[in-house]
Amino acid sequence: MLAKTLMIQGTCSHVGKSVIVAALCRIFKQDGIRVAPFKSQNMALNSYVTKEGLEMGRAQVVQAQAAGLDPVVEMNPILLKPSADKVAQVIVMGRPIGNMSAVNYHQYKPFLLDTVAKALEKLREEYELVIIEGAGSPAEINLADRDIANMRIAEMADAPVILVGDVDRGGVFAFLVGTLELLSSTERARIRGFLINKFRGDVGLLEPGLAWLEDKTKIPVVGVIPYYRELGLEEEDSVPLENFIGLGRQLLNASLVPNDNVDIAVIYLPHISNFTDFDALSREKGVHVRYVASPESFGSPDLIIIPGSKSTISDLGYLKNTGLAELIIQAAEKAIPVIGICGGYQMLGRKIRDPHHAESNQEEMEGLGLLDVETVFSAEKTTSQVTFQIIGGWPPLLPKMVDLPKMMEEPGYLSGGRKVPLEGYEIHMGTTRRGPGASPLFKIKRKGEERELEDGAVNQNTLVWGTYVHGIFDNDVFRRVLIQFLKERKGLRSEPLSAARAEDRLSWGRYKEESYDRWAEVVRQSVRMDLLYGLTSLKPKWSWHSLSSDGTI
Repeated sequence: MLAKTLMIQGTCSHVGKSVIVAALCRIFKQDGIRVAPFKSQNMALNSYVTKEGLEMGRAQVVQAQAAGLDPVVEMNPILLKPSADKVAQVIVMGRPIGNMSAVNYHQYKPFLLDTVAKALEKLREEYELVIIEGAGSPAEINLADRDIANMRIAEMADAPVILVGDVDRGGVFAFLVGTLELLSSTERARIRGFLINKFRGDVGLLEPGLAWLEDKTKIPVVGVIPYYRELGLEEEDSVPLENFIGLGRQLLNASLVPNDNVDIAVIYLPHISNFTDFDALSREKGVHVRYVASPESFGSPDLIIIPGSKSTISDLGYLKNTGLAELIIQAAEKAIPVIGICGGYQMLGRKIRDPHHAESNQEEMEGLGLLDVETVFSAEKTTSQVTFQIIGGWPPLLPKMVDLPKMMEEPGYLSGGRKVPLEGYEIHMGTTRRGPGASPLFKIKRKGEERELEDGAVNQNTLVWGTYVHGIFDNDVFRRVLIQFLKERKGLRSEPLSAARAEDRLSWGRYKEESYDRWAEVVRQSVRMDLLYGLTSLKPKWSWHSLSSDGTI
């Protein structure tokens, strides 16, 4: 028997569909329902690699984790990664099939329907409920004939639809009613409830509008979710820069950094990818992570990070044209640590070559020259989960600070005293070769392979280094060693890094789990779950609030 389905669509992009699906996945999981997320087509530069080495959108990874599942590519069978204004890399079932213009992809979409149908069916065979997320708006009438993300998927899954509107941006009633007016009669019949998101203030002030909406449309309002600042969930990508600024501690202005904080400047690139690499850093006490988009906001950071990019050569040109490249080089010359992740690692080198135009029309560009490496792009893409260990001299004074392998084996920090490997993942095109002035940084082992490989590079003073491994700062020990080094270097008070201390301090994995629970509770208290259960014909298997803290009844 195939799983029941429920679909969350929005009046437009960025109304909160992704995080609402994540909350519902956690709520249904808490209630004992085997639930999985699904989004047929996602456009994002934030991606993830599954255990099978397949690439998928990060939003569905968050939703899977909220459901207590390992992400699988069926949850997001089509991923579009924009590389230019009208061009995107098309990834189908975790593998790139090529770059397409917007026009060409629109013509190609009908050929992907069978792939979408098979992925959805596989999930419905394995779970009791599949919560489907739409893309953009279902009322894009110019695209409706080749829709593979909204109402056609709702029809394919026979899914009741909840339509979400964002009251914070204004005009929510016009958005909701206007969307209905642009749908066909059969599509309107699938809308079974409205959900209003990001409300600030007293809900009583909204009630006359809610009554009018229900009377006019004969569709119930299933809930009003308050504006919640500290979600703690990884953000979906393809959002404007001001959304980065709104993440609490992530500010552009260097003058706003407290004097007793470590100041980490992440260079904001036009095609920035996997900016979630830095979420764990931004949540650490005494650490201020900000995104820098111009020389005026550069300031005097304690650490500079150049992140990944979907268009490395183009974004390297941006750094040079804006003057940011010169400031990064000057900072490195003043012994300010500089880290490059993936595309940022490539930019740190002497030269980037793209002889086959795998990424750019430009065949060659001089890098920043801070690492003795050169990169050559190729059409082949590397996607793999990895374990890694430090073999380079990172960071300076590390042997005097802590015996990292010994600490990782100390009883009290790790269950049973077992050594925990550092973990991450690779998503990159091209090969980077070290010259005599650079040493390898990590020794990595790709999932499913026995051989060990060298990754990354570190310069002779060990203050500039780069790696292809994403997610390195999600490793608690690795992150805290870096932060302690930066604090001691700045003359700030730093607690000794020991097993006992590490156990008491923030675990990124635990923080994310607590964030899912907090956000789920906000949504549970704001939404009529009885209506949602009625739409799915399911019933809770137990009351979540009757469970003990360890999850037993």
